[in-house]
Amino acid sequence: MSKHENKIIAWVGNIFFRTGMDRLGYKTVPIPITGQQVLTWQDILDKTVTEPFAVVYADRSIAPPLAGVENFPCLTIFHCIDTHIHSWYPIYAQGFDICLVSLKDHLDRFKPRLKESRLLWFPPVPTDYDVPSEMEKEWDLLFVGTVDAEITPQRKKFLDEAAKKIPGLHITKGKFRHLFPKAKVVLNIAERGDLNFRVFEALACGACLLTPRIEQGLFDLFEDGVHLMTYEPNSVADLVEKQNLLLADDDLRERIARQGNELIESSHRIIHRARTLHNVISEMNVEAAVSNRLKAAPELRRNFLKSLYLHWAAEICNPELQKIYLEAAKK
Repeated sequence: MSKHENKIIAWVGNIFFRTGMDRLGYKTVPIPITGQQVLTWQDILDKTVTEPFAVVYADRSIAPPLAGVENFPCLTIFHCIDTHIHSWYPIYAQGFDICLVSLKDHLDRFKPRLKESRLLWFPPVPTDYDVPSEMEKEWDLLFVGTVDAEITPQRKKFLDEAAKKIPGLHITKGKFRHLFPKAKVVLNIAERGDLNFRVFEALACGACLLTPRIEQGLFDLFEDGVHLMTYEPNSVADLVEKQNLLLADDDLRERIARQGNELIESSHRIIHRARTLHNVISEMNVEAAVSNRLKAAPELRRNFLKSLYLHWAAEICNPELQKIYLEAAKK
């Protein structure tokens, strides 16, 4: 039995790999966030009733949802996804005990006080769901996602150009698990150069994935031509060439799809990410880590968090949330 059996984790924000922690014996208490919310330690206690062993903030891409986190008297964990959007994340992370960073090339931004043993590269993970093993292929090339000139301008421009050269390109929105298995090839676009969830979701669906050649650890996890196939970012010509290669060779396309899916099943499911975090927690002296942070809280607030709290107190129009940030800044 794990020494952390039945220990409560207050899980704030997105789900991500929460259910994996439950499978390992922890008891997670989900605290979903809709819109902008700011929670204090008392708010956490009101949700969990019993003082939690840990608080996890699973990125919702909003203003800091935990005020005074540097003073929380339990283990604190920031599961950080959108560093390619929010430049202030590394500052906020200094108030936590553990930080899980989705984009590998951004790890150095988080290092002022977080030790490498508690600062982890944590690639995305697909949602756990059953995918039909056999589905009739309806489209040669499929992109699923938002395509909007204002929200995703580069994506819109690229797909408009691609559609002129690829008659079989189908663009739609919907649930990945219902759509990806119906495509011979699934197209991914990394508008900001991020290793995004679509990579893992497509492979989890057993799809043959055609994705941009980016950094952020893509080739640390996957082999080009084995688990997926890459094209030069923003190059419609290269996209057309790689798509034609895959469509012309059924054996190649099906082999890549199968091998990509096998790698997801063996290494990149929710339970694998949960075990990684569990191992870090098990190997660290949690009590000492929390105690050291609490002792350093005034310095952490002065050097990192105060300016962040004051910034968001000025940016947010809600008087109640402003008050919470201002109180956190003054402590």
